[in-house]
Amino acid sequence: MLKAALIGAGRRGMFAYGSYALKRPDEIQFVAIAEPNEEKRRLFAEQHGIPSERQYASWEQLLDQPQLCEVLLICTMDREHYAPAMRALDHGYHILLEKPMSPDPLETLQIAEKAEQLNRILTICHVSRYDSYYIALKAALDSGAIGRLMNVQWTENVAYWHQAHSFVRGNWRNSRESSPMILQKCCHDMDLLQSFIGGRCLEVSSFGKLSYFTRTNAPEGSTDRCTDGCAVEHECPFSAIKQYYNTNPRGFSAAVSLTPTLEARMQALKEGPYGRCVYRCDNDVVDHQVVNLLFDNEVTVAFTMSAFSYENVRTFKFMGTAGEIRGHHGKNEIEINQFSGRKETIRPPRFEGGHSGADFLTMRDFVKQANSKELKGRTSAMESARSHLIAFAAEHSRVTGRTWKLDEYIAELKSAAR
Repeated sequence: MLKAALIGAGRRGMFAYGSYALKRPDEIQFVAIAEPNEEKRRLFAEQHGIPSERQYASWEQLLDQPQLCEVLLICTMDREHYAPAMRALDHGYHILLEKPMSPDPLETLQIAEKAEQLNRILTICHVSRYDSYYIALKAALDSGAIGRLMNVQWTENVAYWHQAHSFVRGNWRNSRESSPMILQKCCHDMDLLQSFIGGRCLEVSSFGKLSYFTRTNAPEGSTDRCTDGCAVEHECPFSAIKQYYNTNPRGFSAAVSLTPTLEARMQALKEGPYGRCVYRCDNDVVDHQVVNLLFDNEVTVAFTMSAFSYENVRTFKFMGTAGEIRGHHGKNEIEINQFSGRKETIRPPRFEGGHSGADFLTMRDFVKQANSKELKGRTSAMESARSHLIAFAAEHSRVTGRTWKLDEYIAELKSAAR
């Protein structure tokens, strides 16, 4: 049985990956936990039977010990990935690392390079790679069903409620504290596009703004918190009371309070970050952005990310010389329309767990990979790093107003660091 330690018992560590061990105790067992929040640390330890001497208040305390087990899961906040990952690689751990690898492009490269140098497994949680839906899409593209791929339209529909939770009130609202939204939310998309297209990205351009979730758009009668007697709370689609005042232990309400009672929820809304008015937060990440990509096989991509959608879903159209493929992930359908008139609809199987079962499948593959000591799984650390760099270059283009050649952007990064 594989023995594991967890750094960071937040929503991803606790529920997405930790739950796998509870359901598959014959495959993997958590033997140590590092988490600064005492309530989360205690809860995870109780769930997995971790003794008090293996419960640590910081990742530094855990990594001060001799190597405790074979694998380490790092599920901390974005800016707390690099240091524990680099130290854990030196300690001998194989690692499952939450995305993004780091909010710094050079650190991202350094993590991947160190894993390669030390022959360590470093799997990045690009969970969409393990989603049966996208596996089926890649198989259709690789089969030549639409001939030579020419261009792609891809949309990340963030959804108004998800934007409000994660990128206005939540942990990823402020790029100085976490990372730019195009990296945090869309490194999945860049990773998938890189995989589907099969070539190397050459050039990147991007535009985007934070236009709506600002104080200038606060309605008359609104207050700093939804619980402060806001005159428009009852009609506001972003009302924290509407979104969180429930006892769902695994929805976004768990981020507000681990205690699944209405009293605890309301107290958290009155005191914590999730009760704030969406127009009066300290958010600075964009709420809409477009990215254009050119690959070395001449494929072009038009990518859109928007908070202003009803559904939280990816939609796309791949256009080739012999047909097109359309998809809507939420409907679990992939439509192949060939110019010959032949049509086909694929409905891939679904699995248990979050992200349409991809969280479960990510853990399953990581456990198999760690047991076999196979360094490359569904993707490599360096492939993940390069897809991150596409997102970094897109953000740099958005800020500078320039189109960037990706290799020149990387060269400038390395030159500036010397």
